[in-house]
Formats: sequence, C-alpha cells, structure tokens
Amino acid sequence: MKNKLKVLRAERDWTQADLANYLEVSRQTINAIEKGKFDPSLPLAFKAARLFKMTIEEIFQDEA
Repeated sequence: MKNKLKVLRAERDWTQADLANYLEVSRQTINAIEKGKFDPSLPLAFKAARLFKMTIEEIFQDEA
C-alpha cells in the first residue's frame, strides 16, 4: 500500500519517532509503513487521518 506519511511528516519537520509518539506506535512501525513493508490497521489509519486532518484515502492508496 502506498502512503504519504513520509511526505506529510517531512512537511511538519517531524522525525519518525515524533510521528510514532503521536500515533502511539513504535518508530519501527512507522518505518515499516513508510517503506510499504507493513499496512496499518484500520484504527491506526483513522488515527493518522485525524492527526493530519485528511481522509484515509488522501494518505493511503491501494496499489491494485
């Protein structure tokens, strides 16, 4: 699954650790999601959408 987390994080000058703290996950989880190695759970996707004030679809795109 493609996502814009890295871009959104960089726009705010946040580290992976910063974003992990805001989303209450590990930095390793953020790293894996950004690299497309791990798809976020639906609750985590909703939490990210609320944090960035965007829709889930604006942040995460299905690669199908």
